[in-house]
Amino acid sequence: MEILFISSGNTKNGISPIVFNQGNSLIKLGHRVSFFTIKGKGFKGYLKHIFILRKFLQRHSYDVVHAHYSLSAAVAALAGGQPLVVSLMGSDVKASFLLRYIIKIFNFFFWKKIIVKSQDMKVSCGIKTTTVLPNGVDFKKFRPFSKKEALEITGWNPNKQHLLFAANPGRKVKNYPLAQSAFKLLNHQNVELHSLTDIPNIQMPAYFNAADVILLTSHWEGSPNVIKEAMACNCKIVAVDVGDIKETIGDTSGCYVTSFNKTEIADKIDKALQYSKQPEGRNHISHLNSEVIAPQLISIYKDIV
Repeated sequence: MEILFISSGNTKNGISPIVFNQGNSLIKLGHRVSFFTIKGKGFKGYLKHIFILRKFLQRHSYDVVHAHYSLSAAVAALAGGQPLVVSLMGSDVKASFLLRYIIKIFNFFFWKKIIVKSQDMKVSCGIKTTTVLPNGVDFKKFRPFSKKEALEITGWNPNKQHLLFAANPGRKVKNYPLAQSAFKLLNHQNVELHSLTDIPNIQMPAYFNAADVILLTSHWEGSPNVIKEAMACNCKIVAVDVGDIKETIGDTSGCYVTSFNKTEIADKIDKALQYSKQPEGRNHISHLNSEVIAPQLISIYKDIV
């Protein structure tokens, strides 16, 4: 199939790793995937790209147009992209009532199919016809390997234990102050708290394998890929109960789901640090392998063509 991916291009690397990795998983199946990015922030930036994308679509032909995030999907719809599949992420249905209203309008008039990443997102979206399909994880890329090798890549102190806050602290939704508060309650003198800021996606497996515990304290999430990627690396995890985290982690030993109470979070971090075995998260999320998810996405495309 000839497939066009449309998404924001405002990230440091020009395109979200989540979008790029999903497109790459389809390429591996033998399909042709092109990427169109919307660059320029704010309403004017998106409005300008309606006309840019319209001209682009007049010069190219695709079997399916797949837009990621609601604003990119609105641009794709107004530019004439058809048939149009839309992937909504957590922020689309969690951050704004107005955005959820806009989504319902565009879905009624323009969009052929909406994909959400979790059952929780489907409920929040309020559209019964949405299809739940999580993003897949590249198991060849995200895998367990030597902690010594990982520490050499990250440059972290090999004589310390390392707690990795799995997000950029500058993003308010990720709730870094809660992570700091819990960290301060720990009685371990040799534990360091790190975070992910401007880390290239290709280096992420090293940071997961170098960390003793992965920590997530977000106010809300849809279906956070960072947790799935960490599980594919058999990491120990402490995460608050948002999105589909409880469903994803399940009963994986060495991984803990908590409330937003800083004392409980600190207690679970302590338990994870003391857990002496390597979790088997990779086995628990084998159904999220991108090689399993990609054919399901192609099936959705074929249903609407």
